[in-house]
Amino acid sequence: MPNHSLSLPFWEGFRISSLEIAGSRLRLRLIADPGSPLICSNCGARASVIHETVWRTVRDLPMAGMAVFLSVAVNRLRCPGCCRCCTQHISWLDRHSRVSRRLAQFVAHWSEKLPIAHVCELTGLHWGTVRQIHRLDLERRVAALPPPQPTRLVMDEFALFKGHRYATVVLDADTRRVIWVCEGRSREAIRPFFAWLGPERCRRIRAVAMDMNTAFDLEVKHHCRRARVVYDLFHVIAKYGREVIDRVRVDEANRLRDDKAGRQYVKRARWLLLRNVDNVPSDQRPKLTELLTANQALMTVYVMKASLKELWTPTDPWRWRSAWRIWQAMAKSSAIEPLIRFARRLSLYWKGILARMRWPMHTGQLEGINNKIKVMKRMAYGYRDSDFFFLKIKAAFPGNP
Repeated sequence: MPNHSLSLPFWEGFRISSLEIAGSRLRLRLIADPGSPLICSNCGARASVIHETVWRTVRDLPMAGMAVFLSVAVNRLRCPGCCRCCTQHISWLDRHSRVSRRLAQFVAHWSEKLPIAHVCELTGLHWGTVRQIHRLDLERRVAALPPPQPTRLVMDEFALFKGHRYATVVLDADTRRVIWVCEGRSREAIRPFFAWLGPERCRRIRAVAMDMNTAFDLEVKHHCRRARVVYDLFHVIAKYGREVIDRVRVDEANRLRDDKAGRQYVKRARWLLLRNVDNVPSDQRPKLTELLTANQALMTVYVMKASLKELWTPTDPWRWRSAWRIWQAMAKSSAIEPLIRFARRLSLYWKGILARMRWPMHTGQLEGINNKIKVMKRMAYGYRDSDFFFLKIKAAFPGNP
């Protein structure tokens, strides 16, 4: 092919001087178009003196199923504005990059939808190159987001690795934006979040929804003195199911060890007892009624669970206080040790339950985000670099505009 024979729009400022096909690879040699101005990549000024020309090998999007390699003649210019030698500005290629912008945008787009290994197969790029391109794109997107100005927060954790290793997620309840992710769920783990938020923004926080995590509670009260802690109903009821209903069921099954049929009947009723009444299948309701009728202890803790849920119904604070005292008195008079123990522990958290009267918040929206985070983790078969994973989470949940 003769020199300067072809100019294509996606390689602005350059012409193809030669072309070579070797197997599944297409190699193109690009030289500067004499009619295009020489622009300094540092200050954007025009320059007319070329100091030297260096050749750079660049990967571009595949064409016709072939990997494309570009040998680009990049000029170093004597810039009058910078008073030194600077690299020529190339509109379709970033400084020092070995990948064209078109290919980088393609990689960044598909890295959001596919595992990195699959994107490597699509493009023929090395795993580290694809990951670096994706990371730079995530950093750019997160940096472009406006500084968060939250007034209500939701805090929760999700399993990061096996072996009870968790990460904490902080959500802006108003915009639904994930503003912080960190490894761990202790006070030391979440303390950097409040340092990053700063005293001024901490003073704006009015309410924080969470589970009954003492570390979250204490740290919020220390840094956000005006904020009210709101305990989530779902987590309290789940804790009640584990510590009361499950414990009583096991104790009752052990008491019936001489009655094998009755013991098996109680042992196998775990999920039936943990379900809400409205969620029990119609064909299982007679079995539930029979079980509760035959066992006074299970009937008591099952009814007390329904009464506990009513404490989260927004009512007048004085009526709530009366209902709270009645529930505590009923729990203490039940003579069921797991229920008494749970009521004693729950009495320490009454302010967080009462706060729902003023701030009807819950962690449900963050639970949905946590489910999507788990899908992201499974899709990638896990992440070795937690910082990269957390960056991906922030970019995936930028919040409502």
